Amino acid sequence: MDEASAFGNLLLTHRRAAGMTQADLAEISGVSVRALRDLERGRARAAQRRSAEALADAMGLSGGDREFFLVTAKEGRRRTPRTEQATVVCALPPAVARLLGRERELRTLADEVATGGVISIVGHPGVGKTALAVAAAHQLRRDFPDGCFAVDLRGMDDQPVTPRAALEQLLRALGVPAHQIPAGEAEQSALFRSRVTGRRVLILLDNAADEAQVRPLLASGPEAMTLITCRRALAGLEAARWVWLDPLAGQAAVDLLASIVGADRVAAEPDAAAELASLCGNLPLAVRIAGNRLATRPHWSIAYLAAQLRNERTRLSALSAGDLQVRSAFEMSYRRLSPAARLVFRRLAAVPGRDLGAGLAAVATTMTEPDVLIYLNELVDVSLLQTAVVPGRFQFHDLIRLFARERWEAEEKPDERARLSTAVQDHLIGTATAAGLLFYPETLETRRFGSRDEAAEWLASEGDNWLAAQREAARLGRHREVLDLAKAMHWYSDGRTQERPWDEVFAHGVAAARALGSRADEAKLLNFLAWAQYICLGDLEGGLATLRQALAVAIEAGDRAEQAWANGYLGAVLMRLGRPEEALERARRSFALSVEISFWMGQASIRNLLGIILGRLGRHEEALSVHLAVLSDAEAHRDRANAEARRLLASYTQLQIGRARSGLGEWRQAANAFRDARIWFHEAGFGLEEADAAVHEGIAWREAGTYGEARDCFRLALAIYTRLTAQPQRERVLDELALVPDD
Repeated sequence: MDEASAFGNLLLTHRRAAGMTQADLAEISGVSVRALRDLERGRARAAQRRSAEALADAMGLSGGDREFFLVTAKEGRRRTPRTEQATVVCALPPAVARLLGRERELRTLADEVATGGVISIVGHPGVGKTALAVAAAHQLRRDFPDGCFAVDLRGMDDQPVTPRAALEQLLRALGVPAHQIPAGEAEQSALFRSRVTGRRVLILLDNAADEAQVRPLLASGPEAMTLITCRRALAGLEAARWVWLDPLAGQAAVDLLASIVGADRVAAEPDAAAELASLCGNLPLAVRIAGNRLATRPHWSIAYLAAQLRNERTRLSALSAGDLQVRSAFEMSYRRLSPAARLVFRRLAAVPGRDLGAGLAAVATTMTEPDVLIYLNELVDVSLLQTAVVPGRFQFHDLIRLFARERWEAEEKPDERARLSTAVQDHLIGTATAAGLLFYPETLETRRFGSRDEAAEWLASEGDNWLAAQREAARLGRHREVLDLAKAMHWYSDGRTQERPWDEVFAHGVAAARALGSRADEAKLLNFLAWAQYICLGDLEGGLATLRQALAVAIEAGDRAEQAWANGYLGAVLMRLGRPEEALERARRSFALSVEISFWMGQASIRNLLGIILGRLGRHEEALSVHLAVLSDAEAHRDRANAEARRLLASYTQLQIGRARSGLGEWRQAANAFRDARIWFHEAGFGLEEADAAVHEGIAWREAGTYGEARDCFRLALAIYTRLTAQPQRERVLDELALVPDD
């Protein structure tokens, strides 16, 4: 389509919108029907000035529509040189020689060519938005034979390029002589659109400030494509599409480093190179700066620079090379925030974990949740904060977190920082302690939370934060808070063995109990720590040594309940170490002492342990009798424990009943017991335990000759282990599945 048909199409559009036939318009405007037909079919370039004005009057055009109509007519009458003969104004910047790690994004942009329109590339400062846009523009040049143009809008400067100045550049690039460029922005915008209407052009608007700056610069029609790079999401643009640019994948970041310092140098220090890229947060700007520092210091090793970057306090300062600085990229975005958003940004540094919700942000900023959510979204819009995978959660890029901490320390007084840090720590530790206690079997009422499910959801979503708060509290000597939190996590951790570093949680508790001089609490936490060592970490010898400490401390403190637990855990570890007779002796001691445990569910756990050891010794009838009695008691005492605890005990007990029946060769009954355990584990959300039960159930069905059920169970277990990336367990399931005969 050329200028003539552009005006003709515009005439046709307005005539139809006015509900007029060609005869109607001819009668009112005085322009002949034949002339109108030639214009609309493109046989005539455009109407003369007076005819165009008459047509505009006849169709009732006013304001911007009238202005655009007349400018389009004027451009149609002017025979301008082809775009290719325009000046080098707005020429594309040189493309990066090799854009690494952005193949997927380049394919996405190439796929958008057919539809044209507006595409906004958004991401963190330094993530490589401009490099991607320029590379895409060069790659797509053949698809836009009428021209590819670029304007740097300098959106992060104190005085960004005005739309008028940008339009002047674009119009000159499109061949409009300077003396023919209108003075007003609206007229310039109308002329710009008329010049690109019907043409295959690509416009790159780099480093945009906001929607108001770019709206006058947007080409109309599907033939044109506009690429915008911006740190803001530009969510207010109508009909725009977005490409969200993340930091590079790990290997791509290492490849970028190699392209700067040399592949041989990276190959000589592969681990150091991977660490360096990670310390740069895989942010292309940071990796380039680190690479440039190494390239200009050929005697430095990669490991040496990585060691410099490990210090979080000096990392941003170290990431500078010449006039390139990571900190400067962040500062430009920070300066453009509203004062309240700047306050929220820097105070989020008080949050110790990797991500946060509005509730924790409200504590850190002393705002209400609705108010702080406004500013969290503002930070997301300017790419200083990003939304997490879980809806309603937010997170920093690692380097931006360091920048937030710098701003916090520079702009907030020490006593204010201490007050906010303490408030966040108190909130996290207090809430986590209250949530953990809800999972104690004897806790029947929920107060701080509406339900145990709600408490579990909070503990899961804020896990990084309350763990970090406990670490910081331990460092600060807040022993009572550290101890209370560790004690509260005992029953919650059961069934969630791989979700948190429980050995660390309980080790902090041991140290806190010792600092407080509480021998009974020390024995309790040593038992918890040993459980984490041998169950969560598979460290049997370490668990055995810790349990011997726990037993000695419990005897010294005269705490018979903790002696019962220590002996029971010792029995479990000794059984795993292949010392069954010693294990049975410890289990019997534990059983005898279990009357000292105040709550029946604790006694039930120790009885189950005795049954497990009896089963390992081949005494399956005795084991089955013990487990059936535990299950019967659990039903009889159902009103004395909360539903979560009952379900957990019942599922573990059914699992042991299934094992005992397997030992007796009662395969169908065993399969049914394993199925009940599997269902309960599934309902509780314990994936690993569900998969283990499914494997046992599959074996039982296979031995019973029910091969279809067996295959279904093994496939379920395989899917769960795959999701949990449990490779050894996957291999075991594949071996078991291979033993299932064909029907």
